Order: sequence, then structure tokens, then C-alpha cells
Amino acid sequence: MLTTEFVQLALLFGSGSIFFLFVVLGIVLKVTTTPFPTIVRHRDEEYYIDPATGDDRLFASLDDKPTLKLSVIVPAFDEENRLPLMLDECLDYLGKRAEKEKDFTYEVIIVSDGSRDRTVEVALEYVELHGVQKVRVLDLVENRGKGGAVRLGMLSSRGQFLLFADADGATKFADYAKLERSMVQMTDADWKRDALAIGSRAHLEKEATAQRTIFRTILMHGFHFLVWTFAVKKIRDTQCGFKLVSRSAARKLFQVMHVERWAFDVELLFIAQSYNIPIEEVAVNWTEIEGSKLTPFWSWLQMGRDLMLIWFRYAIGAWQLRKEHVN
Repeated sequence: MLTTEFVQLALLFGSGSIFFLFVVLGIVLKVTTTPFPTIVRHRDEEYYIDPATGDDRLFASLDDKPTLKLSVIVPAFDEENRLPLMLDECLDYLGKRAEKEKDFTYEVIIVSDGSRDRTVEVALEYVELHGVQKVRVLDLVENRGKGGAVRLGMLSSRGQFLLFADADGATKFADYAKLERSMVQMTDADWKRDALAIGSRAHLEKEATAQRTIFRTILMHGFHFLVWTFAVKKIRDTQCGFKLVSRSAARKLFQVMHVERWAFDVELLFIAQSYNIPIEEVAVNWTEIEGSKLTPFWSWLQMGRDLMLIWFRYAIGAWQLRKEHVN
């Protein structure tokens, strides 16, 4: 509401007033916005269900020492239809790795982002099949957005390295090995060192452009221009839902993030670059899966707005980074 009123005033008084209005808006935002986010978590979101006993058990904390090799965070909003295929592939890969490598331990945390369908019930079937040491369900009381779901999943994890993967299974899970190799090169397999290895579809851009409508292609290039202008200049694909982060880096990144919806990837990478955390893009296989929750125009419009707000709020100090985390 506040932003809309300022835009209306700018249109009323002419373009010469826009600079003044942004200054005023900046002052207001600096006063009313918390520099470091307060992570609000409902009491029920601190626990997961063990179907074997019916008991509620407390989730781990990102502040704890890791007890597993890998945590996989799967944000899911109304994904009862697409989730099983992704989980089957994911757990099959992880299970085979664990059989071959005795030190390869893992967990999968499915974060239901206020789902209205049977997402939770479907996820709990996998808990019953694999046990709570392998699969856990974090059922959010209300919809927070993909970024909020990923963040709470990360904060509840036990792994030395943390991967978030989209529930649609658009990226084949076997490509995790590529991200893992990149992470090992950057950290020497030490979870106390900061690094991000992120999946990238940039190598598929020409093929994807040929299949898109002109309208979607214009929206895509417009979004990339805004990302480059306001946030992240060195990453070709910020939005691929397949990103691996060391536990040390996760502690620095997910505890200071503000954006909870589609543009959260950009803020994540913006903070990582500001902290001088090593980032490496890794080419992955990707297939567009039907059922996407992202609508081309309105979702991208929201992301464009959030991109400018990310830049603006950090620029005026309404949102702040922790200087002690800069490498």
C-alpha cells in the first residue's frame, strides 16, 4: 500500500518528483524495516512426526554440529502429483550411494509450504517406508513462499552439505554428483569452509529460447537484465532449483535472508557475493515439467519488484549484512 501511494504521487506530480519520493520512501523503509530478519516459526513447525510411534520429535538446528553427510531440502506446495516421481529418483540415488560408500549418510526434508492437497500425506508415506532418520516432513502452518520453505528446511537440517531441489524433478538427481565434485574442489570436503555449487541451465538457453513464445522470451531477457542491473552480475542462471551449500555458508546466508518468494535465489546469491563466498555454476540436465506454480507475467513482475527492493533496501541500509561474515 505504501509503495503504491508513492507511485501514484509520482505520476501526479511528474517525473521530477520521483527522486524525492524515493528518498522519502527510503527513509520510511529504513525506519520500518528490520535490518536483520526475525525468523518467526510456529511451535508446530519445530517438530516432525514419527509415524512408527505417532510421537512428535524436535527438528535439529543449523547451529548444531552436523551428524550426516548430506541434507536434501525439498520445498513443496500442492505437489501430491509430482512429488512421488522426484522422491523415488532422489531416494533411489541416495540409497545406492549409501550402499557403496559407508560414510555417505543423508536425510531428505520435505517442506510442505502450507499445501492444500495431499502433499503431507504423500510425503509421510515415504517416511513410513524409509524411516525418520532418512526422511522427515516439515509441515508449515501457512504458505510462506518457496524461499521461506527452503530457509526453514535448511535451519532444520543435520548435513555437512545442504542441497535444495525442486519437487518437480526437473533436474535429474544424478547431477548431484557434479555439484558435489565442485563443492569438494572449493572446500576440500570441509563443511566449515564457505562455498556454493549451483545448478545452471545457461547451456540450454538457445534451445529453450527456440521453444518459448516471443512474449516469454522478452520477459526472460527483461528479468535477466534486472538481475544483472540490481543484484548479481556474474551468475548466468540464478533461478535453477538445484543448489548445494556448505553448512558454514548456510549459517551465514539463511539466517539473514528476507525474501521468501520467487526472488529468494537472487538475494541468496547477492548475499553470497557480498560475503565473497566462492560460487561455481555447474551445468545440469533440465526438463520442463508440467504443473509449474510460476505464471510467466505476474510471477516475473513480482520478481522484478523484489529485485529492485533487494537492491534498494540494502543500498539504504534498511536491510544489512553482517560484517563479521565477509571472507
